[in-house]
Amino acid sequence: MASEAVPDGDQPYDERVVVELLPVLRRVVGARIKDPHTAEDLVQETLARLMSSSSRVDPDKLHHYAAVTARHVVASYAERNDRARDRAHLLAEAVDVEPPTDGLVRQEDREFIGAALARLSDADRELLVAHEVHGADTGTMAAEQGSTPGAVAARLGRARASLRVEYLVAAEGLEPPTDRCRPVLRALSSRHRRRQQELDVDGHLLGCETCAQLADRLFERRGRPVEDGVVRVPVSRDADVVTARQHGREAAARAGFSLVDQTLIATAISEISRNIVKFAERGEVTVSVVSEDGRRGISVVARDVGPGIADPDEALRDGYSTYHGLGLGLPGARRLMDGFHLRSVPGEGTTVTMEKWLP
Repeated sequence: MASEAVPDGDQPYDERVVVELLPVLRRVVGARIKDPHTAEDLVQETLARLMSSSSRVDPDKLHHYAAVTARHVVASYAERNDRARDRAHLLAEAVDVEPPTDGLVRQEDREFIGAALARLSDADRELLVAHEVHGADTGTMAAEQGSTPGAVAARLGRARASLRVEYLVAAEGLEPPTDRCRPVLRALSSRHRRRQQELDVDGHLLGCETCAQLADRLFERRGRPVEDGVVRVPVSRDADVVTARQHGREAAARAGFSLVDQTLIATAISEISRNIVKFAERGEVTVSVVSEDGRRGISVVARDVGPGIADPDEALRDGYSTYHGLGLGLPGARRLMDGFHLRSVPGEGTTVTMEKWLP
């Protein structure tokens, strides 16, 4: 996707000032917050606030203003935590019944496995039973079938991928709504990257809530594994913004970006991820290390299923905001990166593509 380069004159700050402010912010926050991940998140939030207001602050007073802002951010965080602790008892539910016994859990598990096996083809089911239950090795099975051990192993891998999908369908009680769903889920389960591309798995997951839920269970965590240098993070809640930001920072570090640029990239990812949480049903952020014309950099693509943006040009205007966030939004994210392209279709969703390149 083509990207729109941002003129250097659009930068709202001198990067040397940012270099000087980061140690100040980390020192102020670190003196009050001991958990390093929480501290870095609060430094990130403080930096975002400074970027949105630095043009209104006397440069000679910027260090003092940064320290005061950091203390306010920490105080707000502490207040939110105190409020959450005070209300924690309201979320507790009394347990009137004992949890199921181990025997019942095993029985339920057997039922799910039986239902999953019943959905497989006869050939796949016989192959799995011979290997997993009766202990036949791939060499023996290959000789019986007039095949090769490698071909049998590949068939076993596909059969296991199908079994995982059918087990989850049974366990979650979620019947895939279209004929396309099962092939998509099997491609995800087998981690067959080329097949995923052929099926446009990412596009399908954004449009199919059932498959999105099952995909999350397949990977058993919000961030998907790295595939060909690409990290994919489904985004639908505030916690996913933190995950996307952390993956972006880690990828920037691997690419060789300075600590300052890592922070700027993470800030841009935070802003576009927050837009997904605020305005869309769900979305996804992908981060990858890329090379082009001898340059090395970071590519970030954020896609969502949402109402879209009626006037993209207006949304990219400085000061435009439809919610009271940190004040950066899409215009701020564009300024922080070297390349930025926004495509939005009302009623369908929005795609933001950003790049930042090493000097």
